[in-house]
Amino acid sequence: MDLPALQAFVKVVQTGSFTRAADALHTQKAHLSRVVSQLEHELGVRLLERTTRSLSLTEIGREFFERAVGILASVDDARHAIQKAQGEPRGTLKLTCGVEFGMIAVSGWIGRYLQRHPQVRVDADFTGRLVDIVHEGFDLAIRVGPLADSTLAARRLGELTYGLFASPDYLARRGPPGQPADLHAHDVLAFSGGSHQATWTLSRGDRHERVALQQRLKANNVFAVRDAAMAGLGVAQLPLVVAGPALQARQLQPVLPGWSPPGVPVHAVFASARYLTPKVRGFIDLAVEAMRSATP
Repeated sequence: MDLPALQAFVKVVQTGSFTRAADALHTQKAHLSRVVSQLEHELGVRLLERTTRSLSLTEIGREFFERAVGILASVDDARHAIQKAQGEPRGTLKLTCGVEFGMIAVSGWIGRYLQRHPQVRVDADFTGRLVDIVHEGFDLAIRVGPLADSTLAARRLGELTYGLFASPDYLARRGPPGQPADLHAHDVLAFSGGSHQATWTLSRGDRHERVALQQRLKANNVFAVRDAAMAGLGVAQLPLVVAGPALQARQLQPVLPGWSPPGVPVHAVFASARYLTPKVRGFIDLAVEAMRSATP
């Protein structure tokens, strides 16, 4: 027994005729007759009394008809609920990301997401640990850097772009480096977390140079590195989104313009791409827009 068979039977009863039911369902009268006969055969009962001029329900056929109508109504309700759910995002989005990137970007995304979708709530966990999103019940994780092999689905949101920066005071005292190798003689303020190493790789076109660092400061917080650069303590490698406000305020200046460190990918990670709910899809789409607009 399947839904089309129930739909056919109900339509025959409602219209009182195989012919009218066939017209309503855009099929053939003979086909409907076979479907109803097969349904009776499967149930082992007669549902309809047929004459050349009329149809009528048997007693058990009436009971079956009422139940069939209820089943089809429930299916329609479920279909409408899914269609509604696939439209406007709603419910609670539970997401996780690193503390620093949460401060740099994700907190702003959350604000825009809540403004854009008034029927959602957000439960955000900014943490330094790698969260098991499936077993801990998270809808989404935002991760910075190369992804480890995983059965989870992911979508690339964009890339964090970096540059080298120092304060005007520092550059006036020490002089700006003219080429990457000159950095060896400078005080370097290094971020020690994530994928950053004790050397910097800089690129300009097809040229790539690897520079060993004389680290005056090594910190696992990008804002501590930025603040040290603004205080005139050395040359720092910073995400453009972090350095941007200090550049506008002329507290920092670019170092070695034209040379750039490698970008760092940013991904949204989630359990399944096949059953992506509107609330998750809505946040990912917003994040992609934000990363794209932040790219110089």
